[in-house]
Amino acid sequence: MSTYVVPGRTARPGDAIQEARDAELAGFGAVYVSERLDLKEAGAVCGAVVGATTGIRVGTALIHQGTRHPLTIAAMAATLQSMSEGRFLLGMGRGLAALAPSLGVGKATLASLEHTASILRRLWAGERISEEGPAGSFRKLRFADVPEASPPPMYLGTIGPKGMALAGRVFDGVILHPFLTVEAVARSAAIVREAASEAGRDPQAIRIVSTLVTAPDLSEARTDLAVRARAVSYFQVRSLGEQLVERNGWDQSVLAGIRSHPTMAGAGIADTAMPRDRLVDAAEAMPEEWFAQGAAIGSSSHCAQRVAAYLGAGADEVLLHGASPAESAGVVRAFTRLP
Repeated sequence: MSTYVVPGRTARPGDAIQEARDAELAGFGAVYVSERLDLKEAGAVCGAVVGATTGIRVGTALIHQGTRHPLTIAAMAATLQSMSEGRFLLGMGRGLAALAPSLGVGKATLASLEHTASILRRLWAGERISEEGPAGSFRKLRFADVPEASPPPMYLGTIGPKGMALAGRVFDGVILHPFLTVEAVARSAAIVREAASEAGRDPQAIRIVSTLVTAPDLSEARTDLAVRARAVSYFQVRSLGEQLVERNGWDQSVLAGIRSHPTMAGAGIADTAMPRDRLVDAAEAMPEEWFAQGAAIGSSSHCAQRVAAYLGAGADEVLLHGASPAESAGVVRAFTRLP
């Protein structure tokens, strides 16, 4: 199991330091940082977390291709890999594609992600790159100092079948979106491994990371913030909500009820437009079975059983989201007691 530190919006990015220590003490194998381009720049937070821990893996989940030059991504990842003595992993995605015009950057595509992955690997290997492609035009791009540490693994955060196939062909792992059912994760894992096999790669070497939003032994108010409001922040987003519902085989008509809820009026992307506690009311438009099938709410023992179900469906790692590492420590203990 792994866990996020300071998930979602935060005004206190420094809390990631203690949360990472809590995660290491609890026995998690990795901690991940989700980037927000205000008070949670991933390179800065990961650097602090690397310095505060000794053995746990530290990763990004995710940074978004297009908001950094490929050389900057390569430098950030190589630096963190060197500082951590091989504990860093780079998770990338294209989740900010809808915001690309307002950011003044090109829209990230699967082709540009594939090109970026190729550039990163070659820079870390000491190659000089002069070429034009989906990720940009480059002339004599290189590292003056080639890192001594082995290259960090690269994971792709994605939800659609084309992205899954790309992960299998090119990346070292895939980070699946929160609120996928056990069955959806099984289907996703099959796509990734089949694509890896067709590309001549070892399908079992591609790591499947399933993200599970969890509320173990939490109060109702804390559960609302950790799970229900977070669900609204995903399903409210156009295209993303449709993809999640399609992957799970759920009723598409529910999305209209979420988006038309009074608290959503004029919200745009709700997660950036309003604090999380204001999203709770809109969760009443979501069927309760969506939370039962796509998240883990209840005792630590129940949440541990949900983790086991996702591992049984083909995941290699379950990334806990929503609850803090300290709040989730009981899930780790309960998991070790499962038969």
